[in-house]
Amino acid sequence: MKEPVNFAKSELGIRKPVNEVFEAFINPEITTKFWYTHSTGKLEEGVTREWKWDMYNLVVPVLVLEIVENQKILIEWGEGMHKSTVEWEFNSVNDNLTFLTIKNYNFQGNDDVLVSQIKDSTKGFTFVLSGLKAWLEHKIQLRLVEDAFPKELMTQP
Repeated sequence: MKEPVNFAKSELGIRKPVNEVFEAFINPEITTKFWYTHSTGKLEEGVTREWKWDMYNLVVPVLVLEIVENQKILIEWGEGMHKSTVEWEFNSVNDNLTFLTIKNYNFQGNDDVLVSQIKDSTKGFTFVLSGLKAWLEHKIQLRLVEDAFPKELMTQP
């Protein structure tokens, strides 16, 4: 696949087997420990889910485009000018280490909007990865996503 031109990218090693790291993003019972607060269900290819962040009064539609077990998740999320693509790539380094790369691309808007979206996405997914690492490795909920963005900016229409 050709590398997207305008994209955000975050990556981190997680000291857990690839199947546990993969399941953390497929299964909302786990994902809610480090990212969003609610989901309408597990991720399944071809299905649309909704993810909710109670702290921001934000609900985002998520269309699952592709799932390759323990290797890749590809979604489109958002609506209108806020729609973009997110890709998770899971690489098993050994039996107890997974290197995870998250890319967010297909942003829309002028140069200033693109820069802002890429910056915010990189920040957000860095917090997601850090929260994932803390939860899977130590069962600690850092609540990074909850504190990442000013609530007054997220709840405006």
